[in-house]
Amino acid sequence: MIGHGGDNQGTGGQQPHGRRRSRSPRAIRAPKVLAWAAIGLTVALVAGVLVAYAAYRDVFGRIHQVTVTHLGSRPPGYDHSLNVLVIGSDTRKGRNSRFGAHIGGQRSDTVMVLHLSPGFRHAVVLSLPRDSVVPVLSCPPAAGAPGQTAQPGQVEQLNATFAFGGPGCLWKTIEHTTHIRLDHFLELSFTGFEQVINDLGGVSICLPYPINDPHSKLRLSRGLHHVMGAQALAYWRVRYIGTGSDLQRITRDQYLMASVAQDVKRAHLLTDPAQLYRVMSDMASSLTTDSGLTQSGMISLALSLKNLPLGAVRFVQAPVSFYPRNPNWVAWTPAARTLFRAIAHDHALPRRARGRKVPRNWHSPSRPASGGTAGHGGTAGHGKPPTLAGATRNDGGITAGANVCRDSGAFAGPLGGH
Repeated sequence: MIGHGGDNQGTGGQQPHGRRRSRSPRAIRAPKVLAWAAIGLTVALVAGVLVAYAAYRDVFGRIHQVTVTHLGSRPPGYDHSLNVLVIGSDTRKGRNSRFGAHIGGQRSDTVMVLHLSPGFRHAVVLSLPRDSVVPVLSCPPAAGAPGQTAQPGQVEQLNATFAFGGPGCLWKTIEHTTHIRLDHFLELSFTGFEQVINDLGGVSICLPYPINDPHSKLRLSRGLHHVMGAQALAYWRVRYIGTGSDLQRITRDQYLMASVAQDVKRAHLLTDPAQLYRVMSDMASSLTTDSGLTQSGMISLALSLKNLPLGAVRFVQAPVSFYPRNPNWVAWTPAARTLFRAIAHDHALPRRARGRKVPRNWHSPSRPASGGTAGHGGTAGHGKPPTLAGATRNDGGITAGANVCRDSGAFAGPLGGH
């Protein structure tokens, strides 16, 4: 009977009951091989991560970072939104000297605020005209900028704050005037812009008529064009077409940014680590950020933006009216204050401002501020303002999915194709 005495030994070479069949050497080796494979894969992955970290650390080591201080009394932040000041600088230092080494100083060629809602559900890109009138605030000297003292009751162009006090002064001025709390800033030079466009393989622009502009050296026929970095930069900066207005230039640039966003989506840039690394590597030496924007923060920001649909990204412009003391400058209207408040609180944007548009014959050459105290006090460029001195420009706005061939209104005016 099973289980009694030695009767459980079995006979005839049968395996004793309850004992496992002995495994072959091959069966024994399999788990060991798998274990070593797992260890090897882990080591390879860790090594890959370390190499990637070292590579990205090298890239971020080439990004110039500055500490932003002396911001004064700051507006509160709301709902964990993220607001980033984006500056297009026209500095001629370093590789930018080919754009005119004789031009000293630096100016904010483009000023925008990128607003990202909590959870990155939607984004708003707010363009602020560089000719906007702002108060003269106290700002310490910064690299390439002499600083400025407060002048109560006096005003200057928005881009003059960058010329006199660097990105920190522009940051402070925007916070004090829009009451939007800023978290970081990104400053990109001409060469950096060109490199980004080149790495994307170019960008599409659409012209309602041929352009042959000697100032920007933009020479293109009518219609849709896919251009590389140099021509894209010329298009971004061209002012001597249409009415010669900086406001029209902003509208054209919004369509260009929409086109860039569409190309980024098509190229899967934000989901392709190798391509993202190449873009970051190429633009690193042309990029300046605040010291609070860390490497992990920038990577996290890029990865968070990848899921944003094009329709959830909106480009808007601050509504402005003529500034009566200087017809070349503009002042933000009450509608702009409403727009700023909505962005600061992450509320739905107001409907576009209702009012008469800036007349087509209004010419705003956007003279850059340079040296000394030029641009302060509204004393330069006095002249009789246009008859529609209270006219308001609609903030309008487009999404990142906009058709780039629907911006013909941004070219209308006496300085048309030539």
